[in-house]
Amino acid sequence: MSTADKALGAFAGLALGDALGMPTQSMSRQEIAEDYGDIGGFLPAGPRQRIAAGMPAGRVTDDTEQAVLLAELLIEHDGALPADEFAHRLLAWERAMIAKDSLDLLGPSTKAALQRLQDGEDPEVTGRGGSTNGAAMRIAPVAISAPVHPRVPFLDAVQDSARITHNSSIGLAAAAAVGAAVSAGIDGAGAEEAVTAAAEYADLAERRAHWVAGGRIGPRVRWARTLLRESDPADHSRLVTDLVGTSVAAQESVVAALALAAVSTDPWATVRTAAGLGGDTDTVAAMAGAVLGAVHGTAAWPAGAVAEVQERNGLDLEPLCAGLLAIRAKRT
Repeated sequence: MSTADKALGAFAGLALGDALGMPTQSMSRQEIAEDYGDIGGFLPAGPRQRIAAGMPAGRVTDDTEQAVLLAELLIEHDGALPADEFAHRLLAWERAMIAKDSLDLLGPSTKAALQRLQDGEDPEVTGRGGSTNGAAMRIAPVAISAPVHPRVPFLDAVQDSARITHNSSIGLAAAAAVGAAVSAGIDGAGAEEAVTAAAEYADLAERRAHWVAGGRIGPRVRWARTLLRESDPADHSRLVTDLVGTSVAAQESVVAALALAAVSTDPWATVRTAAGLGGDTDTVAAMAGAVLGAVHGTAAWPAGAVAEVQERNGLDLEPLCAGLLAIRAKRT
């Protein structure tokens, strides 16, 4: 399996998980079961879906759109990430969403940080309170562009992408965890090994950022992986929902995605399960999809589903992956 196939598998997995979770985001597990039943594939937004109200089946949300934005910026600047330009593009993206009457806008940490940036605060400090999953959900392009070893350049690349919005011990650790799992998968790691790398890099990243209170990402990833590994697979959804959590808090949704990826025996089934958990389903499914796609390549996903999600959203992921891998080659 080629590196190009793994990179495309990761980006496609992110988009597929995002689209599967679009109609279920911010709903409870019970509401999802009542409105949709089992998530067998792409579905349109149902009557109780408020954030993505009226969206047709197969549409992606901010997870994929911000990842594409980040990928384009990395390619344009040969792997660099100018903070002011990144902030400008995130704000422009939100204005476009507002113009379309969309409620799928910037997350709380990102929005607060960008407002402080506009008010004149130093980009080095605007992201110190960001502890949600916003940096982790969009990290896949960084992971495709940067090998997980050596550690310091990889962590530098992750921090560059998170600094203005999620430069807290939790926010940065979450981004490093998902990023390390994706990058390790592209380098040939299996799912277990990739999630081991996720926990290790979370521990390393948190030391670089401003400390905030909350459960630590690395230890929670190790705990949740063991919890699922030692449980009946039929009980995984309940355990993730009840004990791990699926909210926008990074120490819940990021940990849930990585634990599900670690024990997955069927990537397509895993992202569909993630889409039915309740909470921040689009992001949990997107992050799990990115990791599993990096590990298994495009063979993890139904070819028809990949084609459908690209066509319905005007995505062309292969050139983006090629551009990101060109940066990775220079860093190897």
